[in-house]
Amino acid sequence: MLRIEQLKLRPDHAEKDLENAIRKSLRLRDSQPFSYEIIRQSVDARKKPDIYYVYTVDVKCSHENQILRQRSKNKISRVTKIEYHFPSNGKEKLDLPPVIVGTGPAGLFCGLMLARAGFRPILLERGEEVQKRQKSVEHFWDTGELNPNSNVQFGEGGAGTFSDGKLNTSVKDPKGRIRFVLKTFVEAGADPSILYSYKPHIGTDVLTDVVRTIREEIRSLGGQVLFEHQLKNIESGKDGHYILRVEKTMPQDERMSDLCAGERRPQDIETRLVVLAIGHSARDTFQMLYNHGFDMIAKSFAVGVRVEHPQKWIDNAMYGDGCPYEMPAAPYKLTHKLKEGGGVYSFCMCPGGYVVNASSELGLLAVNGMSYHDRGGKNANSAIVVTVSPDDFGGENPLDGLEFQRKLEQKAYEIGKGKIPVQRFSDFLQNIASESLGNIIPQMKGAYIPANVRSIFPERVSNSIEEGMEAFGWQIRGFSDDDALLSGVESRTSSPVRITRNDALESNFNGIYPCGEGAGYAGGITSAALDGIRVAEAIASKFSIDFLHK
Repeated sequence: MLRIEQLKLRPDHAEKDLENAIRKSLRLRDSQPFSYEIIRQSVDARKKPDIYYVYTVDVKCSHENQILRQRSKNKISRVTKIEYHFPSNGKEKLDLPPVIVGTGPAGLFCGLMLARAGFRPILLERGEEVQKRQKSVEHFWDTGELNPNSNVQFGEGGAGTFSDGKLNTSVKDPKGRIRFVLKTFVEAGADPSILYSYKPHIGTDVLTDVVRTIREEIRSLGGQVLFEHQLKNIESGKDGHYILRVEKTMPQDERMSDLCAGERRPQDIETRLVVLAIGHSARDTFQMLYNHGFDMIAKSFAVGVRVEHPQKWIDNAMYGDGCPYEMPAAPYKLTHKLKEGGGVYSFCMCPGGYVVNASSELGLLAVNGMSYHDRGGKNANSAIVVTVSPDDFGGENPLDGLEFQRKLEQKAYEIGKGKIPVQRFSDFLQNIASESLGNIIPQMKGAYIPANVRSIFPERVSNSIEEGMEAFGWQIRGFSDDDALLSGVESRTSSPVRITRNDALESNFNGIYPCGEGAGYAGGITSAALDGIRVAEAIASKFSIDFLHK
């Protein structure tokens, strides 16, 4: 197979134009057949508005050795297709199905791989199944009535379900897991373009169906997925087993509590293997695990604001004024090295998206960003965040970062009176509450109110955001405009805790596997899915199934 890189075509090209470009690059005769696969598509806008799509393609044809000898090797090379292979089952007998706590990308992919290998895993999820969860989230955005167990953070699909479904990752993976994850999403209903886009995303509206399809495959293979079931305790049992105390979560309508009291009685699940794919917001679960002696450390994470601009401003900056092509809503990625050290950067950028109230605890408020598949919203938004380390929030106790997050979220809730606090950038500079908004209309899921967002943060963080915003104004025209809208608080960028694990991916308790973003080993949908697969590999390569024969 031959790989061609740096194939450039205009954005309005047809499929036939790409085929002709491949034929010309390899000097193939019109009668010579070939097949190809797009590996990557990116945008070259360095000479905007003179724009190109740039392709990397893999081509199968006859006489490949001869073509390779005759053509420039700078853009054409031989490649070998890497196909992902899940390991064969090990030899140690497993007498009970493994239990996976959490159905975010780490938990779902761990469960999917183990189900395909015949392990019939049990998945526990404190929140609701994704379609029901979506209704709970929309109810919260409309009314402000929060379900603490099923919201933007908790429920099937994890936090990424309401964050655009962005799939870009910097993880290096020579074993082909990333491609496998993307193909799995496509098989479950995602747009095939995620296989080659340089900024792949599924879209919140599509991701709900994708997640449901993966769950149903797990069930079809003998796995169980138990929604509205929260892990409350882990106890040691006999013969190296664990007893998991699981409780049905409180229904959102408190008036139903008496009717459902019987359903909420704790139940025990016995198992030998537990995967902790709990997500970055399971603060009560972190506390329970810490109390039980799980080894943990506080880790750095980032906090900041969401910033909104009209998407047209971003498109003009990225593609140039008067761009003659129908281009997708433009993304951006910005970084700035601070004068006093450290950096400020954009994170989780949502073209044509919405700022969302992403709270998960009563009396606290956090924000996030999301886009639908078409990215058709009028505004672009992105987190502008600053890294905070244990030096900023203590760190003597591994859970100090959680308390730091809570203090910021409590302040955001208070100044917004439960609504998303919003501030014009000119008022942020002066450290005064906005009394009204300017020419940019917020695109938000959940109620908002003008306030002093700057007052949420410690001085170092707010000064860093100010410096970063002004620096980014030199990179993107209008970015530091007086009317640019800042909202807060963006506090759930990643887990503030790492549950330590050994080379076998186990915690300091044998058979318990910390996994994914919440455990501190991932940072986004794709990397969390990869970690879920790695944990499934560790389990499958060690154990064989014995419980089916009993």
